[in-house]
Amino acid sequence: MRVVLGIGNPGSDYDGTRHNLGFAVIDCLALAHPEGQWRRQGPSSVYEYRPASLSASAEPPSAFSGPVLLVKPQTYVNNSGDAALAIMSYYKLTPLDLLIVVDDLTLALGHLRLRADGTAGGHNGLRDIEAKLGKAYPRLRLGMGPMPPGASQVGFVLGRFAPHEQAEAATMILRAASCVEGWLVSGVSIACRFNGPATPPAPRPNKKPSPGADLPPSGDAAPSAG
Repeated sequence: MRVVLGIGNPGSDYDGTRHNLGFAVIDCLALAHPEGQWRRQGPSSVYEYRPASLSASAEPPSAFSGPVLLVKPQTYVNNSGDAALAIMSYYKLTPLDLLIVVDDLTLALGHLRLRADGTAGGHNGLRDIEAKLGKAYPRLRLGMGPMPPGASQVGFVLGRFAPHEQAEAATMILRAASCVEGWLVSGVSIACRFNGPATPPAPRPNKKPSPGADLPPSGDAAPSAG
């Protein structure tokens, strides 16, 4: 069994907010696997399915065929560790069986970053999970930055994407779901291929200065200080 836990806040007031990107990826995965069903388990909403079809497409081939638990904590972001600990204790799993999907203010919108472990990086949800489980668990971060100058951090993360950001956010969520499926069958080292932006930036042209371009013309004198 493997667990994918998306960090977010419960309730319709928070649907579509930047802080609920983890929930959005969980919903995307559930829609892609309609054979499962939602249920309430402890402090979480849980969706269980068995992705047998993933095994054949694994790189390298994997025998893993589930089950997979998709978890949406109902504890609010700051208490995400309670939900993670409850699931891990009930099924007697290790942190290596758990992938946390989380928003990241320090990453630009559209960027993904999958890591095998790490720090909370200032995210209250990760900080609470770290307090309950330690640091040695995989996490997939979805970029939602940068925050506009002078903006309130609380207002920004609890706000929704602007119209011109929505297409890129939707693409990022789909890529993140594919990254999660890569992790399920092939692990972090293979699924890391999804890291970075959806479209890499174009390389800068390599302009070489012409000889003497930085030298003053012959005979020019430096201006006097006085």
